[in-house]
Amino acid sequence: MTMRDPENPAPVFDALHIPPLALERGGTEVLRAVVIDGDLHLSLRRSFDEPETWGMLLADLARHVGRLYARESAMSEQEVLEKVCATFVTEMDEPGEPGTTNFVS
Repeated sequence: MTMRDPENPAPVFDALHIPPLALERGGTEVLRAVVIDGDLHLSLRRSFDEPETWGMLLADLARHVGRLYARESAMSEQEVLEKVCATFVTEMDEPGEPGTTNFVS
């Protein structure tokens, strides 16, 4: 569902805040993921010399998701990680609609 401001009919993009340490020390955004009408849209920057580094990034991301859900639901971090990992394996074996990707240089 697209968010709309009742006083302005234009769509509203609900962006996340920049991590505080990035504001202090700088950095490079490597991934932006946006859901539009239920579909995933990505912008990616290659960023790493080796593709294995993306595996580390995905693992770190899963851990952050685990902490978020554990803090805001009755599930433990481990339960969340198990669900995320099981779905990841299923999606890798039988992918759904991949959405669109913009590549940033």
